[in-house]
Amino acid sequence: MLFQNRRLASLAAVTLVASLGLTACGSDDEGGSSSGNGGGGDATTVTFIPKNLGNPYFDTSNAGGEKAVEEFGGEYEEVGPAEGSPDGQVTYINTATQQGRDALVISANDPDALCDAIGEARDADVKVVTFDADTNPDCRDLFINQADSAGIAKVQVEMIAEQIGDQGEIAFLSAAANATNQNEWIKLMEEEISANHPDIEVVDTVYGDDDDQTSFDRTAALLQSHPNLKGIISPTTVGIAAAARYLSTSDAKGKVALTGLGTPNQMREYVEDGTVTEFALWNPEDLGYLAAYAAKALVDGDIEGEGDSFTAGDLGDFTVDEGNTVLLGEPFRFNADNIGDFDF
Repeated sequence: MLFQNRRLASLAAVTLVASLGLTACGSDDEGGSSSGNGGGGDATTVTFIPKNLGNPYFDTSNAGGEKAVEEFGGEYEEVGPAEGSPDGQVTYINTATQQGRDALVISANDPDALCDAIGEARDADVKVVTFDADTNPDCRDLFINQADSAGIAKVQVEMIAEQIGDQGEIAFLSAAANATNQNEWIKLMEEEISANHPDIEVVDTVYGDDDDQTSFDRTAALLQSHPNLKGIISPTTVGIAAAARYLSTSDAKGKVALTGLGTPNQMREYVEDGTVTEFALWNPEDLGYLAAYAAKALVDGDIEGEGDSFTAGDLGDFTVDEGNTVLLGEPFRFNADNIGDFDF
């Protein structure tokens, strides 16, 4: 996204290695004490539940959440399923509710499957913030949107169009088939292509389930099934890195363009070796950071809904928009000219 100056400054200063070794910073036992669901003079307890653990993207966003919680003197924990399934998330939502946590910050694996568990949490006065991937809006208190969906879709289409001369066959390599954000972006990308890029044809959409090996295999299968393929858009950080890894050692390197959403540290080697020309993302650390401050504002009663404003630490002031959403910003393009300026 086109980060504001303050975000560009913070990005350049961040040193976050997106590794699979980052583990949860709390346990169910540690989360057993609550602050009474009201903030007040007690530490605000915040539980982050990403789509899955061991995902470099969520390692980064959760680190931002932990930083924010430490800044406002709260108690942070990260729990979640090993694989990106809604059933796994429901278990952790229920546990956090039973423990009396003040707020949950969730990246939803399904728009509807979590709603019953979230409803029980809200009935128990637990504030629920979604980020990255939303639930049905009726289920949660607030959604922290990493970027406007239309903007995310448009920038990815623009990049692939530039890279393939605005014509030819392309395919999508997505995450899970029921991932809310992925499906919304793909729908909008198809609409953008249909309206403004008549010579680009979408020939397939495949799902790597946000698993490295599955995404790698799906990339190989795409090239076998579509020998005239000119480009791949992968709007998932796991998928684009796996696809780049496959392309980098295949005969398709330099012939099949790849773009989508990725982190600089994941994609650096593939930009430097010419496998990938350009990709985009927002700052996931800022996303988690903002989500945590929004959760704190809800718990404290500083915000309730549309039109209310709050301050999110170093990121500054934000306003709750229509649908009880808060927008982080616009996508930013990473390429050989600027990727060296970022480290996350």
